[in-house]
Amino acid sequence: MRLSTTVSTIGTILYGGRRRIGYMKAIVADPVGGRGNLKYVDLPVPEPGDGEVLVKIEAIGVNYIDTYFRTGFYKAPENPVRLGNEAAGTVVKGGKGTNWQAGQRVAYAMARGSYAEYALVPQHFLVALPEDVSFENGAAVMLQGMTAHYLAYSTFPLKAGNICLIHAAAGGAGSLLVQIAKIAGATVIGTVSTAEKAQIAKESGADHTILYNDEDFVAETKRITNGKGVDVVYDSVGKTTFHKSLDCLRPRGLMASFGQSSGGVGEIDPLILSQKGSLFLTRPSLGNYISDPAEMKWRSSDLFQWIEQGRLKVRIYKIYNLADADMAHRDLESRKTNGKLLLKP
Repeated sequence: MRLSTTVSTIGTILYGGRRRIGYMKAIVADPVGGRGNLKYVDLPVPEPGDGEVLVKIEAIGVNYIDTYFRTGFYKAPENPVRLGNEAAGTVVKGGKGTNWQAGQRVAYAMARGSYAEYALVPQHFLVALPEDVSFENGAAVMLQGMTAHYLAYSTFPLKAGNICLIHAAAGGAGSLLVQIAKIAGATVIGTVSTAEKAQIAKESGADHTILYNDEDFVAETKRITNGKGVDVVYDSVGKTTFHKSLDCLRPRGLMASFGQSSGGVGEIDPLILSQKGSLFLTRPSLGNYISDPAEMKWRSSDLFQWIEQGRLKVRIYKIYNLADADMAHRDLESRKTNGKLLLKP
């Protein structure tokens, strides 16, 4: 990848005057833009401040939100931009007011800067990682797994008798959401791009699969539901699926648009929701569903318990070296992956 950049300039920008306890490798976007703007750099390992915990990273989750920060679609306050929003590892030390002990296994999400050998994490984002859950599985489910959990248990609380449509049902988030929807007792229709991905969705528990390149997913959804439509659509794709997804809903059904891998949806006239059956539309974000530490513990504990019980299977597509983050972004943006991508320091 890129040659390492000197510590002095970037380290000072990102961590200011913090006392340093060593050096580490990290990935930053400098400046924001394409994959070629990712740089593999040397940074200081900073001392944790009040309420912060220094974590030695063992596995790092790669997510679409990372590409949004890399490109500048999501604005970051610092430049160069730290990347990565979830990881698993062990506690090195805690700052004042923290209650985590050195050596504890932890995982976290929603604290940017995980594309590194070490990360400073506000302690309220950390959860204990059980011994029976690997660092790889822990890193793989924090962001996408808790997203799937809140979608299926809070945004639209699924139960037996509900029918849901899940786009990208073989992807990292999609395959987890399929499984969690089945745990909740719902019937699942999953859209995928290939026969191979259809098989993956079925293995995750999807009751029906639709190859959207070969079939009209609206017509197929209406056929499967005998013309009634589904109770809820979970759409992480965005631009190419959004408007047709509204046509898949029953009257007063709910559209949960939680991603935009194909691009932003653009402006929406609220009148369209009335015309299509008094529909509900939400654009949820994980941060609003784990702002209460008790809620975060509930979601992560369910995920870890289901993994330990064998009820939730984590499909890891590929693990890359940290220095090859650009390759991970290339593969993720190709939309040809069928599982979770991880980085390893």
